Amino acid sequence: MKTSHTPPGMPVSLILHHANVVTMDPARPRAELIAIGGNSIVAVGGNDLLSGLLSPGTRLIDCEGLTIIPGFNDAHCHVLAFARSLLSLDCSPSSVRSIEDIKRAVRERSRATPPGSWITCAGYNPFYLEEERNPTRRDLDQATPDHPVKLGDFSGHVCVLNSAGLKAAGIGNETAEPPGAVIDREIETGEPSGVLYEMNYVVDRAIPAPRREDLDRAVAEASRLYLASGITSLQDATADNGLDRWRLLSEFKANAALRPRLAMMVDPGQVGEFRKHGLEARAGNNEMRLAAAKVMLTESTGSVFPAREELERLVLGIHRAGGQVAIHAIEESAVSAAISAIEYAVAVSPRPGHRHRIEHCSESSSSLVERMKSAGVVIVTQPPFIYHSGDRYLAQVPADQLPWLYPLRTLIEAGVPVAAGSDSPVVPADPFAGLYG
Repeated sequence: MKTSHTPPGMPVSLILHHANVVTMDPARPRAELIAIGGNSIVAVGGNDLLSGLLSPGTRLIDCEGLTIIPGFNDAHCHVLAFARSLLSLDCSPSSVRSIEDIKRAVRERSRATPPGSWITCAGYNPFYLEEERNPTRRDLDQATPDHPVKLGDFSGHVCVLNSAGLKAAGIGNETAEPPGAVIDREIETGEPSGVLYEMNYVVDRAIPAPRREDLDRAVAEASRLYLASGITSLQDATADNGLDRWRLLSEFKANAALRPRLAMMVDPGQVGEFRKHGLEARAGNNEMRLAAAKVMLTESTGSVFPAREELERLVLGIHRAGGQVAIHAIEESAVSAAISAIEYAVAVSPRPGHRHRIEHCSESSSSLVERMKSAGVVIVTQPPFIYHSGDRYLAQVPADQLPWLYPLRTLIEAGVPVAAGSDSPVVPADPFAGLYG
């Protein structure tokens, strides 16, 4: 068996032989050999092909029966957030067990940080802290009053600032909450407690960008970690991706700091700017291209935001232009609203094969699953969450909702297309945790 042929003049640089190759081709499910030339697989077949593929300088690897599978596609991740988390103080459950641990770590970092410079921390999870609550500005003030501090939670939707951080970000008693965001306030004083919901984009404007050499190093390390987990292509689902980020990520692709192939989602408000520069949906090449418009649908304020009319307007506009939407929706009411917006767009402007997506889709009852199938929705969810947060779900999710939490088997058996992502840095970019869970 040989499924492809070496292009004329292209030497075979690497041959993996005596392997158990899973081809994902129903007609030829297994092979023994893979030959690579340049950046392409040029032959797949039996060990009998070996002698005919050799050329001077070909590297041979005898796999001794080990299994080779195609590279994974991480269908939902945040590349630069993952890279920046590697530059931040690790406050994940593997590193801290309490707010006192966080304070101790911040205090230690402050000794090596010039006064007035930001200290960023990432990954805390209140469920796994001894105190079982979010830290507050007062907690972080005890660690250092002389440095602005940003402590990001595991989900990417909550952050905590100390008093210096609130001042640097321009958040005070009179600050109005941005649409869809919440500034938590102390009951006694009405002052910000330091806990902010859906306000990372506001805070990050006040934090100086990392030095380019540090970011280069972090992106290269993130790339290494993706590849080490078998992930060879990425879909960046960051909601505020714009032209500047496209250019930055393009630079990382060009200098090989970021090696996996990349599809970048786009802020719907930035679509026009991309068009001005001749970049339409799916523009790019095999190494990097534009993907769906990312729409955030949240319940942080107690009700679904944006409201139905605004959501329908957003989705219909992208749909009519021939684009694809990817709607962030976690709670059942948000998932239902996302389906409704897609149903509306398809009814107003029928278009087969739209492949509109719902990201996360954590709570999905049987009635929602039927609507997803009828509307042609693609679900992109995070199986590793079960592995990493299963005990939290058991403790916090009502028992009658547990059967409908990430119901992948139900979705697949209903004929709904399903893809998986890590949402890194929310959890490590390890597909096998999702397969295990």
